[in-house]
Amino acid sequence: MQNAFHFFQNRKLVIVTMHRKEKVIAPLVHKHLGAKTIIGHDVNTDLFGTFSGEIERQDDVLTTLQKKCLEGMEKYDCDLAIASEGSFGMHPWLFNMPVDDESILLMDKKYQLEIISSNRSVDTNFGGREVSTFEELKSFATLSRFPSHALIIRRDKSASDNVWKGIRHWSTLHKAFTNIQQQFGKVYAETDMRAMCNPTRMKIIGETAKQLITKVLSCCPNCHSPGYTITGAEFGLPCEICQTPTNSVKHEIYTCKQCQFTEIKPNKKGSLFEDPMYCNICNP
Repeated sequence: MQNAFHFFQNRKLVIVTMHRKEKVIAPLVHKHLGAKTIIGHDVNTDLFGTFSGEIERQDDVLTTLQKKCLEGMEKYDCDLAIASEGSFGMHPWLFNMPVDDESILLMDKKYQLEIISSNRSVDTNFGGREVSTFEELKSFATLSRFPSHALIIRRDKSASDNVWKGIRHWSTLHKAFTNIQQQFGKVYAETDMRAMCNPTRMKIIGETAKQLITKVLSCCPNCHSPGYTITGAEFGLPCEICQTPTNSVKHEIYTCKQCQFTEIKPNKKGSLFEDPMYCNICNP
C-alpha cells in the first residue's frame, strides 16, 4: 500500500463533478492517496448526458469517464483525475427490479494509469409514473422516499421543456403539479437521480469509491504499479461429495495492466471444494 501512496502523495487531483460527489470521494482520496483534491465544479458534465433526458449520453461508460477526466485535467492544469458515471434501468435478470449501475475512473496521465471500479446495486428508488391527481402523486412520492429524495415533474416522460427538477418540499411539489396539469392536462413524476438530490445513490457512489481505492492501493508484485486486481476467473470448483466441477470460482486471475504480469490465485474464500447444494449432480 505504501508504494501506491507514493504514486499520488501531494499531487493535484481533480474530482470532476457538478453534483457534489466530492462529499463521498474526496475524503477517501485525501486519506488513502494523500493527493491534493480540486473540486471540478466548473466542468459541465451535463454535456456528456443528463438523467432527465435533455441530453442523451452518446458514448459508453468508459469513454464518457475518460472524456470527463481529460476535460477536468485540461481545465485545472493537472494530470490526475477522478470521474463518476451512473445509469439506471431494470435489472437484467431480476424481474421488474430497478438497478443502479455506478462506475468511477481514476486516470493518471503521468504514469499512464486507468483504474476503474464498477458497482451494481438494487438499493435505489429509481422510477417514474404518470399521475392524474395530487393524491396519486403523493403516493408515488412516498414510495420514492420523498422529501429526502428529490423528484422531477414534467408533462410526459420525454418532455424537455418546463421541467421542474430537484423538488424537495411538498409545497413546491403541489405547485409544480398544478402548473403542469393546468397547462398540459397530464403530469409525469419521476425520481431525480442526480447525486446531490438522491442520498441513496450518493451512498452507492461512496461504496464504489471505496472499491476503487482498494484497487488503486493494490500493487503489482512485479513492477509495483497501482491497480493490480482481478481480471478474470477460472470456474469449476469441485463438489465436496462427487468431485464434479461446479459453476463456482476455482481460481482468480490477477493481471497488471502496466507490465502484464499475471497470477492465478485460489478463490477469495480459500475453498478447495464447493458445498453440494451448488452442485448440478448432487442437487439438480
